[in-house]
Amino acid sequence: MYVILIAAAAAAVLYLLAIKPRLGRQKGWEPFRGIYYAHRGLHDNGTGAPENSLPAFKKAVKAGYGIEMDVQLTKDNIPVVFHDFTLERVCGREGKVCEHTYEELREFNLFESGEKIPKLEEVLEAVNGKVPLIVELKVEWMDLSLCPAVDRMLREYKGLYCIESFNPLVLAWYRRYHNDVLRGQLSDGFLKSGEFKGFIYVLLQNLLLNWMTKPDFVAYNHKYEKCLSRRLCRKLYHNLAVAWTIRSSSELAQAVDKFDLFIFDSFTPQM
Repeated sequence: MYVILIAAAAAAVLYLLAIKPRLGRQKGWEPFRGIYYAHRGLHDNGTGAPENSLPAFKKAVKAGYGIEMDVQLTKDNIPVVFHDFTLERVCGREGKVCEHTYEELREFNLFESGEKIPKLEEVLEAVNGKVPLIVELKVEWMDLSLCPAVDRMLREYKGLYCIESFNPLVLAWYRRYHNDVLRGQLSDGFLKSGEFKGFIYVLLQNLLLNWMTKPDFVAYNHKYEKCLSRRLCRKLYHNLAVAWTIRSSSELAQAVDKFDLFIFDSFTPQM
């Protein structure tokens, strides 16, 4: 009996150590609070301001919303703002972003608009520090060349920003090379959604790699807010909790007591 109790206590301690985020950065979040964050800009994919386009970002700035956006590398190593790894949904073309040069990508339109895939540099110039940015780094596997490319640009940027990624290797890179940058672990109810399977998704869903990445915040799919690890990070460790993606006023009302920052889409919340 005692052996079982000792083993259970040891397992509990190891679990709490595994999910432990970085502590003591609460004051760094004060400038990010008090506003909502427009998912891929203030966009409507049926208009001239589709997702992750310059008009969508400019609309968000004008309305006073923060911005969440996605960044990945082209074949010629230029950081561009685009969500999907593949081009089919948004541009109606085959292949991946990383398989095309920037000039080749400029031939494609975003949905039915005349807008093109923007460079990260263009977006930073358009926002110009007027609202905070949540920059998601899209790294599909283990090639981390996006990290230094984006970091060089953001270090010259005068505005407020933080980075986030689903890929824990991105956070580990920032921890090693630029530990001062606020970083967040993106996660989801991977196993519950049925879309993903395997041991790695057990680790990611339950934030069991926080010991390695030491995130300053956890950004979680609000539909799976009951994840024990997520709740412990917020309640026990006082880690900032970011909700993605809120799509209605009713969803926002349900999430408001469970998260600290909110990324929204498909409606315009009242500031």
